[in-house]
Amino acid sequence: MLPHIPLASRYNSGLFIHTKIFAMQQQYPFKEIEERAQQYWETNQTFKATEKSDKPKYYCLSMFPYPSGRLHMGHVRNYTIGDVLSRFHRMRGFNVMQPMGWDAFGLPAENAAIKNNVAPAGWTYSNIEHMKEQLKSLGLGISWDREIATCTPEYYRWEQWLFTELFKKGLIYKKTATVNWDPVDQTVLANEQVIDGKGWRSGAVVEKRDIPQYFMKITAYADELLADLDKLEGWPEQVKTMQRNWIGKSYGCEVEFPIVGGNGNLKVYTTRPDTLMGATYVAVAAEHALATQAAENNPALQAFIQECKMGSVAEADMATAEKKGMATGLFVQHPITGEQLPVWVANYVLISYGEGAVMAVPAHDERDFEFANKYSLPMKVVIKPQGTELDLPLTAAFTEHGVLFNSGAFDGLDFDSASSKIAEALTTKNLGKRRTQYRLRDWGVSRQRYWGCPIPIVHCASCGEVPVPADQLPVRLPEDVVMDGVGSPIKKDPSFYETTCPSCGGKATRETDTMDTFFESSWYFARYASFDCHTGMVDERANYWLPVDQYIGGIEHAILHLLYARFFNKLMRDVGLLKNDEPFTHLLTQGMVLKEGTKMSKSKGNTVDPQALIDTYGADTARLFMMFAAPPEQSLEWADSGVEGAHRFLRRLWTFVATHLENGAVAAYKTGELTAEVKTLRRQLHQTIEKITDDYGRRQTFNTAIAAVMELMNAYGKIEGEDAVTRSVRQEVLENVVLLLSPIVPHICQALWAELRQDIVIEDATWPSADQSAMVQDEVELVVQVNGKLRGSITVAKTMAKEAIEQHALAQPFVQKFLEEGSAVRKIIVVPNKLVNIVVG
Repeated sequence: MLPHIPLASRYNSGLFIHTKIFAMQQQYPFKEIEERAQQYWETNQTFKATEKSDKPKYYCLSMFPYPSGRLHMGHVRNYTIGDVLSRFHRMRGFNVMQPMGWDAFGLPAENAAIKNNVAPAGWTYSNIEHMKEQLKSLGLGISWDREIATCTPEYYRWEQWLFTELFKKGLIYKKTATVNWDPVDQTVLANEQVIDGKGWRSGAVVEKRDIPQYFMKITAYADELLADLDKLEGWPEQVKTMQRNWIGKSYGCEVEFPIVGGNGNLKVYTTRPDTLMGATYVAVAAEHALATQAAENNPALQAFIQECKMGSVAEADMATAEKKGMATGLFVQHPITGEQLPVWVANYVLISYGEGAVMAVPAHDERDFEFANKYSLPMKVVIKPQGTELDLPLTAAFTEHGVLFNSGAFDGLDFDSASSKIAEALTTKNLGKRRTQYRLRDWGVSRQRYWGCPIPIVHCASCGEVPVPADQLPVRLPEDVVMDGVGSPIKKDPSFYETTCPSCGGKATRETDTMDTFFESSWYFARYASFDCHTGMVDERANYWLPVDQYIGGIEHAILHLLYARFFNKLMRDVGLLKNDEPFTHLLTQGMVLKEGTKMSKSKGNTVDPQALIDTYGADTARLFMMFAAPPEQSLEWADSGVEGAHRFLRRLWTFVATHLENGAVAAYKTGELTAEVKTLRRQLHQTIEKITDDYGRRQTFNTAIAAVMELMNAYGKIEGEDAVTRSVRQEVLENVVLLLSPIVPHICQALWAELRQDIVIEDATWPSADQSAMVQDEVELVVQVNGKLRGSITVAKTMAKEAIEQHALAQPFVQKFLEEGSAVRKIIVVPNKLVNIVVG
């Protein structure tokens, strides 16, 4: 317990002698308060999590940061939200774990290394230490003993182990795939790193290149990933919808078009089999085997295919790019009519989606419509709205479901009926069948970069791809390297890639690709539970803590990160490591921090340095402003005036406690006769306790909780009187306000609590509970109307009889003036607990 030292002597300012001087001049000593509180928490390991508890567990996790070297306001908001919920649940009697770590691999470290002429490892570890101190300055209740960094061999050893286990099971496989290739940096680029067809860093024209890569078979879990979204009742509907759309389960038809004059059929997949009778050509991707065959003796087509391969492989880019194509000279037969349809190579067809080929129905598909218009290809309209005709010729594709016409035997059928009948017809001809398709593709996890987890595979001329045995893990990434910006250092380092085959002992080479950094962030939540386990990826402690009860992070991670984390949880379950199906029970996606209407960013010059804010106003002010400015899920507009207002409120709270304690602390109210004014204050206190408990727990609207405390303190400031009962109510209000605010502003609350209470430190205090008897209202305010118009109000006992209420209302001066003019009372209407309406005339 902190020793009790009176405020005046503890801070030795000499300004507590007279209230007015204190209120005018004294600023609460936030730097000293925050330093003492943080030292106390660290010395006493206040927030160290343990599994040895008979309390219900509460695992609160905020998405871990990339160690860029400095905090930004998004970090402050994200981690404050998590800390508020963690501290609240701790006070509510939960065994809480709130860990922290670092998502430490990735391309930014390589770029910084090249720019600053340092190794990525040294830069990363230095940033981690700096950011850790910044996070500590926020006063977060973190279990720091569980800290992890994904770039350490102790961490990535276990994801290498999982990789080898999944490789053995066929859930990780190798295949050739088309990627964006930067010929100068000699690396694969993500779609967002291709800008106007050029590498974002080198400026080189990007090529499409087919290279061998490792893939994780996430599609094997597509159905479960989709179905289990329905179990996630604590997730925002928006996020679940985004994931459903990304998985993209669709019901359609596999259609085969016999190749004219050749062997085999061209296979396509369509979600609109009802439009089959409107197909006028087929289009294939530049990488499709049919395109390659057609280009063998066609230099112009070869050149066009090469041009297509220089473009982006992103679906979004394909959709917006100018549609380009070239006829192959090949034809296929329509599977129903036998009509010959030309085969085109088109740049809007992706080899990675479906079969890399589409049946083109220009009248009923926007991309096909644009393409057909450009190259004067025929259009055949076969769908029209129910009960109406289309205006022909079409000025745009009609893409809605409707009724078939101009479709032979299928005329008059709606979408469902036509899809079924056409699928049956194709099945009979052995040229198609019903098929379920997913938009979701298997996850390519290979990266041709250095600063990442080495893929634990050895290439042997005799044995092929051989996973590194568990007793030889981790495959360590060399950290003392020189980055020259061209390729990966480990691809040029024989001491890394030269090795022997684990199977035959012969000469072999290590895989020099590293893993996608999403790999590390897909399982870190489980490692926190088993942070010091040396015998496995996780141990039995993971099944104590998981699933995470509350996960917090930005909406920008709603698809890939959350989908991959859900996938990994199921993989770890299926290899016997975890028991739970889903990793995160509740999800809170906080909004961005904006300034001048746009997201804070260095490029826009509108950032605010959190450290400068903490140095000037204190961490509690930063936390209070962040929680008060907007509900967590909404964007927050930065305002200097709001920060100053938050600081003023804390100074005012400090003043209230100091003034109250000038005559010493007293016991909080238990019994005694209360004046009407003080009784009203006490009722408001317990209504506030009840409201804030709901705001923190169910609604997670911390801004309304703070507003309720501010209203309560305004009422407190109007109470006069220094008698013993009034002072005991003041004590009760201040004690409870400090407890209610402590999850948000823990430093000042720890200091104020130490002055108000001598028997218990605030870290051991429990959450306040509302006194139901205090909230019983024995008086009620009634509106008084004369002839239906508001004239005033009266306060009466709730048990007052109707006749007495009528007489009391009639006696009011604002009613009497209407009777003095000779008018008589014709009727009095009393609506219980609401109003009195006096009708005169």
